[in-house]
Amino acid sequence: MNKIKENVYYIGVNDHLLDLFEGQYIVPNGMAYNSYIISDEKIAILDTVDVNFGDKWLENIKEVLGDKSPDYLIIQHMEPDHSACIGDFTANYPDTTIVGNAKTFDMLRAFFPDLALSNTLVVNDGEKLSLGSRELTFVTAPMVHWPEVMMTYDSCDKIFFSADAFGKFGALDVEEEWACEARRYYFGIVGKYGMQVQALFKKIANLDIQTICPLHGPILTENLGYYLDLYNTWSSYGVESEGIFIAYTSVYGNTKKAAELLRDKLIEKGCPKVAIADLAREDMAEAVEDGFRYGKIVLATTTYNGEMFPFMNQYVDALVERNYQNRTIGIIENGSWAAMAAKRIKAKFEKSKNITFTNTTVSIKSALKPENIAQINDLADELLK
Repeated sequence: MNKIKENVYYIGVNDHLLDLFEGQYIVPNGMAYNSYIISDEKIAILDTVDVNFGDKWLENIKEVLGDKSPDYLIIQHMEPDHSACIGDFTANYPDTTIVGNAKTFDMLRAFFPDLALSNTLVVNDGEKLSLGSRELTFVTAPMVHWPEVMMTYDSCDKIFFSADAFGKFGALDVEEEWACEARRYYFGIVGKYGMQVQALFKKIANLDIQTICPLHGPILTENLGYYLDLYNTWSSYGVESEGIFIAYTSVYGNTKKAAELLRDKLIEKGCPKVAIADLAREDMAEAVEDGFRYGKIVLATTTYNGEMFPFMNQYVDALVERNYQNRTIGIIENGSWAAMAAKRIKAKFEKSKNITFTNTTVSIKSALKPENIAQINDLADELLK
C-alpha cells in the first residue's frame, strides 16, 4: 500500500469499469475511491469505497494492519461511493467504533436500515479525537456538497482529509493534468455551493496544511497554493482564464457559421483565447466547465418551438442551477419567422447575480446577411473592450 507519511497509508481503489459517474458524468479515465488508514496507539480508517470494490478494499486493510483491528471508522461523507462498504466492514470488525456527526448517522440509518451498530461516536464541529501521539480535529462542511460532510485534520503530520473537496475525475493509475478534470468535477458536482466552500475556507484558514487527501483524485503534497487558489477562484465565481467561450447549437448550419465567424473575428482582433463548443456534440459537463472558466461567454442558438433549441436550454439551465454569476453574456439568435431565443435566454438569467448582457445582440433571420456580419463585428469589438 502507498505510505503517505509514517503510519499514514492510502488504501483506496481504482475503478475502470465505470462509464458514468453519478449516472451522468463521462469518466474516460475511470474513477478513484480513496480511503486512508492512520495507525497510532489507536487505529483510524477514513471512509470506505464503492460497493463493487469492497473485497479489494478489505484486502488493502489487511495488507496494512495484518491481524490488528481498527479502533475507529471515520465517515466523512455518506454518498454511496464512499460509504457502501460500511456493512461489510462492521461484519469483519464488529468492535470498531463508527465515528460521524449527527447528520451522518441519520443518513446511515436511511441507507442501511437493517444495519445494527453497537459502537458509535457522534462528533461536532471542532471536536478532537486522540489516537495517542496524534490528535484529529473534525471540521464540518455542510453542503460541500452534502449536508453531513465533514473533514478531518491531523495536526501531527499536517494532513487535511478533505472529503470530496479538491477531488477530480480519473483513476490514480492514469497520469493526466489535474486542473481540467478537477474543474469539470467541481462545477458539475460542487459548483452550486460556492458560498459553502467559501465558508469552509474561513474555517481552515488557520490550519497548517501541508498535504491534502481527498476522497477522489491524487493526494496533493506540493504547490498547495495552486490548488487552493483555483478552488478559491471557482467557489467565489471568479474568472480563471482570460478569453471568451462561444457555445452554440445549429440545425442547418447557419447559426454555426455565425458562431465560427465571431470566433474568427475575435482571434483576428487579438483575443488571447477563444474556445467554442457545439452543445449537441460536446460533453455538456465540459461546456459547463468552460462557461465558468472564462469571464465572457456568447450563446448562439436557434429558436425552436418558440424556445431555445433544447441543448441550449439544457446548457443555460445547468449554468443557472450552479449559481452562474459575475459574467458578461453575448447572444446570437436565429429565427426564420419569430426569433425568441434572446428573450428566452435573458429571462433564464433574471435572478442571477452580476450578469451583464452586451448591447449588441445578433439576430439572424434564417441565414447570415451583410447586416448580421456587421453585428458580429460590433459584438466582437464590444466583447474585447
